[in-house]
Amino acid sequence: MANYDYDLFVIGAGSGGVRAARIAAGHGAKVAIAEEYRFGGTCVIRGCVPKKLLVYASRFSDEFQDAPGFGWTVGQPTFDWATLIANKDKEIARLEGLYRSGLERAGVSIHKTRAVVTGPNSVRLADSGKEVTAKVILVATGGRANVDPKLEGVEHAITSNEAFHLKELPKRIVIAGGGYIAIEFAGIFAGLGAETTLIYRREKILRGFDEDLRDALTEEYAKRGIRIVTGQVFSRLEKTANGITAHCTGGGKLEVDQVMFAIGRSANTEGLGLKTAGVALGKGGQIIVDEHQRTNVPSIYAVGDVCDRVNLTPVAIREGHAFADSVFGKKPRIVDHDWIPTAVFSTPEIGTVGLPEHEAAKRPGGIDIYKARFRPMKVTLTGRDEKMLMKLIVERATDRVLGCHVLGPDAAEIVQMAAIAMRMGATKADFDATMALHPSAAEELVTMREKWTPPAIAAE
Repeated sequence: MANYDYDLFVIGAGSGGVRAARIAAGHGAKVAIAEEYRFGGTCVIRGCVPKKLLVYASRFSDEFQDAPGFGWTVGQPTFDWATLIANKDKEIARLEGLYRSGLERAGVSIHKTRAVVTGPNSVRLADSGKEVTAKVILVATGGRANVDPKLEGVEHAITSNEAFHLKELPKRIVIAGGGYIAIEFAGIFAGLGAETTLIYRREKILRGFDEDLRDALTEEYAKRGIRIVTGQVFSRLEKTANGITAHCTGGGKLEVDQVMFAIGRSANTEGLGLKTAGVALGKGGQIIVDEHQRTNVPSIYAVGDVCDRVNLTPVAIREGHAFADSVFGKKPRIVDHDWIPTAVFSTPEIGTVGLPEHEAAKRPGGIDIYKARFRPMKVTLTGRDEKMLMKLIVERATDRVLGCHVLGPDAAEIVQMAAIAMRMGATKADFDATMALHPSAAEELVTMREKWTPPAIAAE
């Protein structure tokens, strides 16, 4: 039997890698982990956690605007970007410390360096050049932000990585992209007072989401002064004395202080030695794995965004945990990638679980749609024009709820609870039989009784 330095060597100390390392160590495995940047990965350091903190900050502008309607007299509010960033940095440092201390308590050996795969059972540590061996190698290196490297003047643009560390809040910003990251940062910067523009190559933002959600958020963003330019991209970026001129393929140009790319992310596999080790990669550089997170090399596994399947932090955590239980805990588990709730922390935010209408409609037997559009109770005294959207998609033959889509305050919180019921197979009759919690927005999910009919059909 071969002797290895470790039972498990993890490359990448993000959410998935850390969870796998801790659980494997708890099962008695000798574990090491290598991280070349900071512990916590994209989500904790420069992703969903700091972004959510900035989202909270951006929503105070609504609170100040709404206050007089409830009898409050508020002076002229001021905002200090430097204070927000400094406080954000303190919280991220605290969380990073928790990630590291958790590994230490679990007995995981920590290597603060880059690690490169040199074979099916070996990695090389960049700081010392030392090669160590492991019975199993887990790659959990996440993803990296995309830019257009061929674009003239691309060096003048930033990504979400740099957005968290800007020295000052831009007065004018244009964001390229139409997905989660672009939409969320547009809401952040607009809420903090920046003149904000989105430019997106497709016709509508949030490709793949339910059409009603896409349309409703576009409408709400327009009310907030966020300009959305579709069907175009940058043709070149030009640095000027007053900022940056973003030239667009439609012939127009935007004079801004900051240009940000949020055009997706790619698997972070470059320079990891995976091809040398024989690991099969997809066209986008992602690691191809089976349902057990195993690559084509039996001793090498991968979890999280580096696999480019469902790129969400809870998915990476669940995959890392299942991997450790299966390989080291003698408790084989496969992660179910169905019924995953997700949120877009725009303002107003989106929460969604299950199938969008265009996907559900492909099922035989047909579907029924229930939806409501209404003003949230909170804004009724403020004069602010904001509407919520709630939508249920029901399989006609079985009455099962196939999709739940919400836009409005606390949408993510509402959908998380709906996801539990839907994963258990809840029907529309189950929703109808559930007592409403009044007054709440969420009660609409259990009080919608009338099927929605498209206007063209209703008029016939």
